[in-house]
Amino acid sequence: MIEKILPPEVASEEAFDDLTEVTLFPEEETVIARSVDKRRREFATARGCARRAMATLDLPPVPILPGERGAPAWPPGVVGSMTHCDGYRAAAVALQDRVRTVGVDAEPNGPLPEGVLEAIATPPELEWMKNIAGDASGVCWDRLLFSAKETIYKAWFPLTRLWLNFEEAVVTPDPDAGTFTARLLVPGPVVDGRTLSGFAGRWMADRGLVATSITVLAEV
Repeated sequence: MIEKILPPEVASEEAFDDLTEVTLFPEEETVIARSVDKRRREFATARGCARRAMATLDLPPVPILPGERGAPAWPPGVVGSMTHCDGYRAAAVALQDRVRTVGVDAEPNGPLPEGVLEAIATPPELEWMKNIAGDASGVCWDRLLFSAKETIYKAWFPLTRLWLNFEEAVVTPDPDAGTFTARLLVPGPVVDGRTLSGFAGRWMADRGLVATSITVLAEV
C-alpha cells in the first residue's frame, strides 16, 4: 500500500499484522526491555519492515535505535521513516545521495478524538475542513490532516534537528489528486543550496487506513 505514494528511489515494506520472526539486536532489546507486549510487537515489526526495505537496497541489517527526540537513528548514508498504528506497520528507506529526507505516517481512517483537531489545526485548515465536511469520499479528513502533520515533522526533523509544532505548517490537501502541500510558517531548511518554504506530499486511503508521505529528492 505505502509504495503507491512513494517514488522509486524509496524502498518500503509493510505488514498488516505483527511479524513473529523478527530478531532484535541486543541494543534494541535493551531499549524495549520494560515495554508492554503491544509496544514490543510494534517496535519489532517496524524494524523488521525497515530491515527488509534496507535489504532491497543491498544494505546489511543493523540496529535501528531511537535517537534524538525519538527519531530512528539510521546508519550513515541512509534516510528513512517508520510508522505503526492498529493493524499496520511500515518503513520507508532510501540512500541519502538520492533522497535527502523521507517521512511516512499511517492512521486508522476514523475521526480524531474530540478536541484534537482544534489542537493541531491552523485557521486556514479549520476553514478547509468546514468546506469539505460531508463529502462522499469516505476519507476522514481530520485524520488525514493529523497524518500529514506527523509526516511533515518526520521529513523536517532530519534536515533541521529542530522541533516543529503542529501550528507551524499549513496543510492543503488536494482531494482529487491524492496530494497535499505543506507551507512552513517558520524558516525552512536549506537543502542542496535552496531554502525549502514547504513540502509536497502524497496521500491515500485504503483498507481502513489513511497514509501520507513526503520525499525530498536530491538535486542532481
